[in-house]
Amino acid sequence: MKHILPILTITTLAAAASAQSAGASSGLSYNRVELSYQTNGTKGYALGASALVGSSNFLVGASTTLGGGTSNNGTDSVSLGYVFKNVALGADAIVSVGSNEAYALDIRKDLGSNLEGSIGYARNSGVNSYSVGVAYNLPQLQHYQIGVEYSKASGVTSQTTVVLRYNF
Repeated sequence: MKHILPILTITTLAAAASAQSAGASSGLSYNRVELSYQTNGTKGYALGASALVGSSNFLVGASTTLGGGTSNNGTDSVSLGYVFKNVALGADAIVSVGSNEAYALDIRKDLGSNLEGSIGYARNSGVNSYSVGVAYNLPQLQHYQIGVEYSKASGVTSQTTVVLRYNF
């Protein structure tokens, strides 16, 4: 019973992959490596990476925490997701499942002028969290992006995260 939701999610993603037409590219990069720092709450660094599998819309990701609260140091996770490109108003929707009973829905949109916006919902080990973020592509440093994200989890103080990404 515990594995029914992930199996249904992966089955749904596979069906959507075969049904989705190859629409125009959204201009957002999903192949990236990032270093982030939580400025409040459980202060500390995290290292993450994600990439699309070949030319498909399947997304794989991994992350780990570095430092911060002793209970959070070395927390590793992996995920598998699917990117629905240009779902509405040019925004992409990303549905993912991950280790530690994690599920997420993120919406990303290229806002123009090197800006990107995002909103998200995640459930990890029974805790719901919501986030909103903005990122800026550094035109003078091609492939680099800097961003900030605000998140609030149920029963937990809000967190602000600053992130530096390398898009490849």
